[in-house]
Amino acid sequence: MSPSPSSIRRTLEVYLGRHPGERDALAGLLAALERPVDATARTTLPGHITSSAAVIDRQGRVLHIRHRATGALMLAPGGRVEPGDGTLLAAALREAAEEAGITPGVLCPTRQLLGSPIGIDVHGIDVSSSKGPARLHYDFRYVFYLADEKPPKIVLQDEAASGAQWLPQPEVASPTLRAKLLAAHLDRRPEPVNASALIHDKAGRYLLHLRDHKPGVIWQSGAFALLRGGRTRSPIRAPRQMPDPPAVTLPPSAARRSPPAAPRPARTDDALPDRSLGGDAP
Repeated sequence: MSPSPSSIRRTLEVYLGRHPGERDALAGLLAALERPVDATARTTLPGHITSSAAVIDRQGRVLHIRHRATGALMLAPGGRVEPGDGTLLAAALREAAEEAGITPGVLCPTRQLLGSPIGIDVHGIDVSSSKGPARLHYDFRYVFYLADEKPPKIVLQDEAASGAQWLPQPEVASPTLRAKLLAAHLDRRPEPVNASALIHDKAGRYLLHLRDHKPGVIWQSGAFALLRGGRTRSPIRAPRQMPDPPAVTLPPSAARRSPPAAPRPARTDDALPDRSLGGDAP
């Protein structure tokens, strides 16, 4: 299932909330999302959405791939959104795995951006007359840190890439990505976080789970609570649209009637990084 226009628009509006000066440059994309077309399909004109992954190692270097289609040009892993991606972030993760062999399990989001793109770049693509007219790419660029100190082995996709290189951020090939990375002042290191999932079926029901009854060991022991995590080093997983799960009925007003939860005791295992996220495109 391709990302829905509404989910793309939400991602875009969050981005424009941080970068209001780019609204005019992205007016064409905003208009496309109002039309009854798939904005991620390469047949959509005048342009379509692509997604790319800026993978940063512990030295602050960014992975670049030399794509055969672009000759000597080095770019971040990226490309078109596939029907099974579900989200634009999932598309970026897939491209990193396909083009460089970097699986989601060795990546984690940045504290500053989490699941939001660092940039949306608009650039023209020239194509041969046999493939149709020239078109625009609206490239959503996501940043990921390597979760471990040692970079993983790069395994190139033979038919698409001819080389790989880690470049310092001031030397990133794409001028727009370089500017966004330098302006973000990323610290290069994963940061421990906890996360909760609020899953709503649009019918007044929320998905809860029953905590184990271990007083003094588990916070809110024996109570129904939101799905949450942060204790274990689990691999990042590509976000996707899920089928409707069975759920516990909870009136929306119940949240207002609930007493405040007691402060959670400090845990040493909360210091583990949470890895559960879940340029110019070639």
